[in-house]
Amino acid sequence: MTTLPAGRQAPDAAAAAAPLVARTVPLDPAVASDLLAVLPAGGPTDACSWVRRGEGLVGWGRAASHVAVGAERFAELSAWWDGLVGSAVVRDEVDLPGTGPVAFGSVAYADGSPSGGTLVVPSVVVGRRGDVAWLTTVSAEGAVASVPGPAEVSVQPEPERPLDVAFADGALDPAAWEGAVATAVSRIAAGELDKVVLARDLEVSVRSPLDVRWLLRRLAERYDTTWVFAVDGLVGATPELLVRREKGLVTSRVLAGTIRPTGDDAHDLALAASLARSSKDLEEHEYAVRSVADALAPHCSSMNVPEAPFVLHLSNVMHLATDVAGVLVDDTSSLTLAASLHPSAAVCGTPRAVADEVIAELEHMDRARYAGPVGWIDADGDGEWGIALRCGAVDGDDPSTMRLFAGCGIVAGSVPADELAESAAKLVPMRDALTADTP
Repeated sequence: MTTLPAGRQAPDAAAAAAPLVARTVPLDPAVASDLLAVLPAGGPTDACSWVRRGEGLVGWGRAASHVAVGAERFAELSAWWDGLVGSAVVRDEVDLPGTGPVAFGSVAYADGSPSGGTLVVPSVVVGRRGDVAWLTTVSAEGAVASVPGPAEVSVQPEPERPLDVAFADGALDPAAWEGAVATAVSRIAAGELDKVVLARDLEVSVRSPLDVRWLLRRLAERYDTTWVFAVDGLVGATPELLVRREKGLVTSRVLAGTIRPTGDDAHDLALAASLARSSKDLEEHEYAVRSVADALAPHCSSMNVPEAPFVLHLSNVMHLATDVAGVLVDDTSSLTLAASLHPSAAVCGTPRAVADEVIAELEHMDRARYAGPVGWIDADGDGEWGIALRCGAVDGDDPSTMRLFAGCGIVAGSVPADELAESAAKLVPMRDALTADTP
């Protein structure tokens, strides 16, 4: 057994007094061929997921967790995690990013949100990367965790479909939200700011408590180019990778600028070309890329920022996309990198402080963990963090209800009716996942 790594100090005596004990062993890849299918039934906050095209991590159970609120929530979560893994005892027979103890996390968009941020360390994690699969068990009992047998890591029965799904307007009805967009455009025209991202929400109710595994499986089937996530009741499929840190390489995928496909291949090619030439969308995209590059620059060398974006095709929308990459020059963890990037212009606006004030004034809602970082971190600080988009949050007090979210970047050329239509398109993944038939 080895102790991870020397030099990290626990933030409090409790973390040092009850060290985590983790064991990672190879797993037959056939058992992990469908990661989401091995998640067992549980409450709406039990499942953890970070899966894209069959690879990634899923977890269940709770060996440890921590919640932090306020402006220092990122720093508090980082300190808690460093203390936890600094005293952990780990036996890792696979030794890849995502093996050993892993925390899944999601963090509220705004400093003042009561949702705060949370890190969850599942007691069981199953992961897959290419042809390599593994099983990690974590315990806080002071002994090496036992490895579950094959019967405990197996395909689970199909979760139950939500019944009697009903949608209702959230904080603003469509007309009021269009009015908010029009106000934002007038502020931009007056020179107060360059861009602001305005979000809207929908309320959802169903007959009985939601099983987030149903949503995860439906999202993965329909949006396989996205990262399908679940953390403490927040569930969705994000196309936007805020930051990945892996063995010294840092990457970020920036999305800003959107158009809806028609389903006609020839027409959609023409739409993609028009998106790539759209001055409104290129302007919005440039703000987002610049904000990410500026935030990563202090931590990276040899940064690569492409001069022009490419068009990312999803089943319900097309986005302008840019992949930014750099070489890490310090030991900044993936969670701290995510904190330095949040909020990017892709979910806030430019200038950031002014955009945040406009958001607080015009949205009339708490975004909670929508548009905040969501992902995972391992004991070495490697990890992947996306932006919580195309998502919904199950109500912890009433798991038969949830809120869905979508937002749009507003710039000088924005048309309120068009932005409403774009927001509706971005709500489609979650709406369809809730109402989908069993495959």
